[in-house]
Amino acid sequence: MSKAERTRQLIIEKAALIMNRKGMAGTSISDIMEATKLAKGGVYGNFASKEEICAEAFDYLLNNVSNTIRASLSDKTSAKEQLFSLLDYYKSTPLRQDLYGCPMLNFGTEADDTNPLIKEKVSKAIADSQARIVKIIRKGIEAGEFKPDFDASLFAVKAFSMIEGAVLVCRVQGNSRQMRIVIDILRKEIEEHCL
Repeated sequence: MSKAERTRQLIIEKAALIMNRKGMAGTSISDIMEATKLAKGGVYGNFASKEEICAEAFDYLLNNVSNTIRASLSDKTSAKEQLFSLLDYYKSTPLRQDLYGCPMLNFGTEADDTNPLIKEKVSKAIADSQARIVKIIRKGIEAGEFKPDFDASLFAVKAFSMIEGAVLVCRVQGNSRQMRIVIDILRKEIEEHCL
């Protein structure tokens, strides 16, 4: 990696955490300059605009989440184990102070009316997250783990929406009680569809 590429990556990594915590509008170039120890020209010498930094920051955060989820599922052999591992990931992350919440929720809430590019990226991330759940359930149906009438698409929408809602409540209220309740409900539904 060249020096320019390392500098660009540093800016993305530092800006991503600030933006996930303070929001895109709430993050100033001064915040990024302070975190990276770069002058304004050093930041803008690597990015055409703050919007470009926002887009790259979201991609960086989402990639980290996806890689963590993939790693947590990689050693699970059954579809049920994979779904439970996915639920465990969400159960353990909402209050982690180093993450500042879910990037899809944080960036999506802010971008829904103001930033079409980020809105599109978040929409794709939501679709991909739901598709991951659908794929696991369909694999489980094919393997004879789940009943054939387990509606993978319906469950994926329900699970994703309940989890994201619980993330918001956990972050606002500062406790994970509602996430635990949501995860227990989803686990019970998965169990009910097992053969």
